Amino acid sequence: MNSNSSFYKLEPDIVLNAIEEYGFHPTGEITQLNSYENRVFEVKVESKEKSVIAKFYRPQRWSEEALKEEHSFLEELKNEGIEAVAPLKNSKNSTLIHCAGMWVSLFPKIRGRMVQEFNLSDLKSIGRLLARVHNVGSKKSALHRPSFDESHPGGDQGLELLQAWIAPEVKNRYNQAAEGILSYLNSHLRSSDYIRVHGDAHRGNLLSTGDHFFLVYFDDFGNGLPVQDFWMLLSGDPSQDSTAQGELEALLEGYQELRGFDSTQLKHIPALRGLRIISYASWIAKRWEDPFFPKIFPDFETYTYWAEEVEQLEKIAWSL
Repeated sequence: MNSNSSFYKLEPDIVLNAIEEYGFHPTGEITQLNSYENRVFEVKVESKEKSVIAKFYRPQRWSEEALKEEHSFLEELKNEGIEAVAPLKNSKNSTLIHCAGMWVSLFPKIRGRMVQEFNLSDLKSIGRLLARVHNVGSKKSALHRPSFDESHPGGDQGLELLQAWIAPEVKNRYNQAAEGILSYLNSHLRSSDYIRVHGDAHRGNLLSTGDHFFLVYFDDFGNGLPVQDFWMLLSGDPSQDSTAQGELEALLEGYQELRGFDSTQLKHIPALRGLRIISYASWIAKRWEDPFFPKIFPDFETYTYWAEEVEQLEKIAWSL
């Protein structure tokens, strides 16, 4: 059985073998957790931890170096007193093992709740959190992770992949809008301004303990403008929506208590949103052979899906 087949349907014995290889003694109780990208399980173990979270990374997505770079960043955050869920180390002082053709890490089980709506006080606190994360992220670059610009795997490469998927009725319009957005990113973003960022800082990746917030799911961690970690937290376009503008002001107020912010980056938000739309579609296309994906995204091969995508991209392209 190849690594993809094993990944698509992970047998319990593979999960338990990985736990044992990592250095823990599983009780045999396994619960699969929700994750589109990876396969994640809570496993009961005979130790003080009681339970560990086993993450089986999707084969062929990240190299060993790229995964270690993510784990190193999480450890840096933790060492700076920033609550981050860093992976556990095994008996060889490593955060990774290779099992059944897949990279596997174990994480401690953490407790936190997802907040459905943020008030302005929450956003100010989140702004301070982002500043602290970015202060660590600015210390060096990620050598083995992507950048959030046209070079991103979901950028030029992603658009090329999508040529086999875009509905023919809107293909020319889609390409024209997407190429305009990617051209803007190529012309206007400066890599000298990039720092290490979370990369996917939306509301679902922020948990609350009641006293403070912390970020989870650093799978898309990479190099980018600090504003990359702002715009997904907003309820709309701050240039056109007063509510979103108030949210942005609250985020920046907290952020600037601990770190300066170049406000000229705000003009790049629409193009970064466009990059995400293209990237998301190419992410689905790359994973279509995974049995989960046709079930999760049943409209992906329809004209309606691509017509809606085109409308979003064209609005962005025309605004640049």
